[in-house]
Amino acid sequence: MKKFSISDIEGLIGIKAHTLRAWELRYNIVPGKRTSTNIRYYDEEDLKLLLNIVALNSNGFKISRIAKMSKKHITDIVLQLQSKWSNDSIQLLGLSEATLKYDEIAFASILAGCIDEMGLTKTMDTVLFPFMKRVGMLWQTGTLDPSHEHFASNLIRDRIIVEIDKVVKPQKDDAKRFLLFLPETEMHETGLLFARYLLKKCGMDTLYLGQEIPYNDIERVIASYKPDYAFIVLTSLNLGKSVNKIIAKLMNHVNVPLLVAGSLISEFDILVQDGLKPLKNVCDIVEFLEEL
Repeated sequence: MKKFSISDIEGLIGIKAHTLRAWELRYNIVPGKRTSTNIRYYDEEDLKLLLNIVALNSNGFKISRIAKMSKKHITDIVLQLQSKWSNDSIQLLGLSEATLKYDEIAFASILAGCIDEMGLTKTMDTVLFPFMKRVGMLWQTGTLDPSHEHFASNLIRDRIIVEIDKVVKPQKDDAKRFLLFLPETEMHETGLLFARYLLKKCGMDTLYLGQEIPYNDIERVIASYKPDYAFIVLTSLNLGKSVNKIIAKLMNHVNVPLLVAGSLISEFDILVQDGLKPLKNVCDIVEFLEEL
């Protein structure tokens, strides 16, 4: 059974370590275990219980009340809350638990329920993008294994492709052309696929190249395809400090307006340039497309 440090738990459930210690001291909620060298740790059952406790607490249940509940009672209430697919805090925690267990059925069930009730756009905005950001940070700190991130991102990727195939593209006489790609060193396709979904819904024409496209290849594709816009998404945390350098290099190879989305665009100051349009969130992308 895997062991988690208190810092691991802090990242996985979104609750500060000092809060966890306070819960333990005041209410004896999930007391940490100790190794033979007196190092505090939590096991998988502890993590599951804490995820459920946080789910209840984020939905208005006071810790003092939760502390008096049995594990079964806590689980039963969480199961009731999980049927409310628009409850983003519950679904985010559910996806986290399914990822830790590599539980494809549970993960896919949450995806399907959220999308069926809220649609893909709202699900991406309120559940999946926050979830993927958390997973990426936990992978960077070593709390989660790279395999956990691959597990989650591939299931999300597959579901977005299904949703893209469902879209009946409306006919537009003035449809714009978009070239979608990820530059060298960027491998995370989720945001780019979602952009493709939004563009198809709006009746736009797209050429989708995918991840890690060499800069010189971009020039040749633009010369051949003649897009009205180039569209990239930057999300890799290790690219954060280099985001403006990457954009500047791209601008030297792209002679059409460049649209740049992704979590790095919302977290770092992007230098203003002619021909560059930063899109900081889902609302920015939707508003831009509606104005075309």
